[in-house]
Amino acid sequence: MLKKPPFEMDRKPRLENNREELRAFLGEGTNFKGVLAFEGTVRIDGKLEGEVITDDTLIVGEKAIINAEVNVGKIAISGKITGNINAKERTDIHASGEVYGNIQTKILTIEEGVIFQGHCEMRNPEEKKIPYVVKKKEEKLAGVASMPAAQEKVKDMSQLLSE
Repeated sequence: MLKKPPFEMDRKPRLENNREELRAFLGEGTNFKGVLAFEGTVRIDGKLEGEVITDDTLIVGEKAIINAEVNVGKIAISGKITGNINAKERTDIHASGEVYGNIQTKILTIEEGVIFQGHCEMRNPEEKKIPYVVKKKEEKLAGVASMPAAQEKVKDMSQLLSE
């Protein structure tokens, strides 16, 4: 016989492996101010102001209003977030979602109808930032590397990039 979860999750938001056990739930009508740090999966349908910190999953329900800096492993958004989001693995914004802030994540999905005002940077957080312009200048200078002055510039740029 299959065991049913203690309560049914509504149709949104869904992450690919949303079979994790829900550790905490801040329901509609709940107001929380401060730093929310947790392990496992947490769902918010109320209001939160402050900061969210976890390496795991945050689910933002349709009625949720979050004004916070969000640092998570994964996030699924169906409500409203005002603040920057740093998701180590993935960010899913569903049709009713609103994000007013910058997003840094490896994987981003945005459904039709989402409001997103901000910038997005998609990269592996462990990667070093190497500006495109610097790479192009280095390539250009490498073409004239037979000249002593150009060789010094290439060497200087290489040292800067390795720092």
